[in-house]
Amino acid sequence: MNAKKFLPVAATAIAAAIALAGCGASGGSSSSGTSMPGMDHGSSSSSASSPAAAADHNAADVMFAQTMIPHHAQAVEMSDMILKKQDIPADVTALATRIKDAQGPEIEKMTGWLKGWGEPTQAPTGHSMDGMMGADDMTKLEAAQGVEAAKLFLTQMIAHHQGAVTMAKTETTDGKDAAAVQLSKDIVSAQEAEIKEMQTLLATL
Repeated sequence: MNAKKFLPVAATAIAAAIALAGCGASGGSSSSGTSMPGMDHGSSSSSASSPAAAADHNAADVMFAQTMIPHHAQAVEMSDMILKKQDIPADVTALATRIKDAQGPEIEKMTGWLKGWGEPTQAPTGHSMDGMMGADDMTKLEAAQGVEAAKLFLTQMIAHHQGAVTMAKTETTDGKDAAAVQLSKDIVSAQEAEIKEMQTLLATL
């Protein structure tokens, strides 16, 4: 399975991200009602909307948030797809639920940062994002059923997570905003653990 770069399907992810963020998005939103190691980021952005915090960021922080929002939104979309299907192993649906519960609030958080910084919430047109699924990939996932759907979801999400880890590590190295850098570290920790979990699950199917 080839992990695609930024393709037209990302427009759907961006629209979903904006819808998830809504008018109530802020830098201080809680991470998730269903917590997992590395995903509790609720306190990391409490000052993101203050004037001092707005000035204390750089281009890497902006690009991290702008690209991770649609990246997360696609992960939520993929999770929604698998959760709507019948005969999916319980461990896979539990994982999909955790991904959705963690990444939805993170979309709101990053959207709040961008608004607080006075930056656009969308990445520049044509900017590539590691691990993004193409339109064909999403169509295949939507059409798949049962165990085959579970296998495809895990295979795609492993590649998707690997892309997110690469993007997050760039922010860890190049970012300036403390909350954004902390989130990038949390994403690496959580998603590397989920990659191992998904590889184990995939081997059992």
